Amino acid sequence: MGDMPIGVMYRCDNPPENLPAFARLVERLGYDELWLVEDCFFAGAVSAAAVAAAVTEKLAIGIGILPAAFRNPALAAMELANLSRMFPGRILPGFGHGVDEWVRQVGAGHPSPLAVLGETVEAVRALLAGQSVTVAGRHARLSDVALEFPPTVPPPIATGVRGEKSLRLSGRVADGTILAECASAAYVRWARSMIDEGRRAAGRTDDHRLTVYAHLDLDERRSSARREIATRLSDGRPLPPADAELTDEIASLRSRSSGLDALAALLPDSYLDRFAAAGTARHCAAAVARLRAASADAVVFVPPRDPQSAVAQVTLAAEELLPLV
Repeated sequence: MGDMPIGVMYRCDNPPENLPAFARLVERLGYDELWLVEDCFFAGAVSAAAVAAAVTEKLAIGIGILPAAFRNPALAAMELANLSRMFPGRILPGFGHGVDEWVRQVGAGHPSPLAVLGETVEAVRALLAGQSVTVAGRHARLSDVALEFPPTVPPPIATGVRGEKSLRLSGRVADGTILAECASAAYVRWARSMIDEGRRAAGRTDDHRLTVYAHLDLDERRSSARREIATRLSDGRPLPPADAELTDEIASLRSRSSGLDALAALLPDSYLDRFAAAGTARHCAAAVARLRAASADAVVFVPPRDPQSAVAQVTLAAEELLPLV
């Protein structure tokens, strides 16, 4: 897809038995990557990645993301080494904090999510590089652990994070960063600056891939994107500094809305351009171009929740949108 990979997400709320056919479709349509999500309590991403890779030939398989608190670093490295040896060059793993409520729900809460993520990524990267690892951290505790079958070429490890401290951590310890849906171009630029601060602090000069998820709604009505953006804005989470000028306006919109549908109907069209790839093919291509100009290295389309709509949109986008990007 030119020199910037374009991917598609298989949403976690779709049944896992539909994944093989969807993966084959995504590859046949000419996309570069398929990204899988591990949210509680849907399907496990490692087994899903194995299935998706097995039924395709060249498609890169992204794992975005594995909650670090759920996994012992040695076990995570074993799984990723296995995938990377069987499907060399095709596995793009990611780790993240996970949703705090879910992490606590399964008894994996920790006073320092940053330590959990940083120690996990550092240990997994070292193990995949064939090193013997001994670490006594706040979360990772390994004693002289080494993989019997490390991959010939270690896969790049990304983190899926949002906030300032986590983005700096990603720059220090990871090979890439995944930004979740509703990332504006301004946020992408800000996130890259935070990542670069971490990279400078660690003296890193290697590549750091920035992957951006973007809601896809290839429909002039843009109703799916409206609802997705409204869902994000209704949760009350603070906006990142790059989008902070919208805080008062969004609070006003929420106060005037009786529910999610009402908030979606009130959203200005500018929000659709800012937070999604929505509208005509040219609208969507312009959104991708803005993300790319803001330093995104790859864009992953997040199709609508309805499985039939997702297939239709991904197919239509391959015909009308991909030639433009």
